[in-house]
Amino acid sequence: TGKVVVDFWATWCGPCRMQAPILDQFAEAHQDVSVCKVDVDEQPELAARYGIMSIPTLLFFHDGKLVNKAVGVQSLAQLQSAMGV
Repeated sequence: TGKVVVDFWATWCGPCRMQAPILDQFAEAHQDVSVCKVDVDEQPELAARYGIMSIPTLLFFHDGKLVNKAVGVQSLAQLQSAMGV
């Protein structure tokens, strides 16, 4: 368990491509946080289960519970704030 960020994205999504290096930077700085990516085209059921309407959407989990959600490109500072790190 612990802290997890799930990035809902797609290959054709420009803002998703902008988000990727920021997420990589976040993952490197916070190695205690797992960063996962979900391609909405490959996992439509999972996207539907979490009500993903636009991408990129980031879901923040702590010990398996959804604690925060952010839609659109997030800065490193916004990611840290949303995850509480």
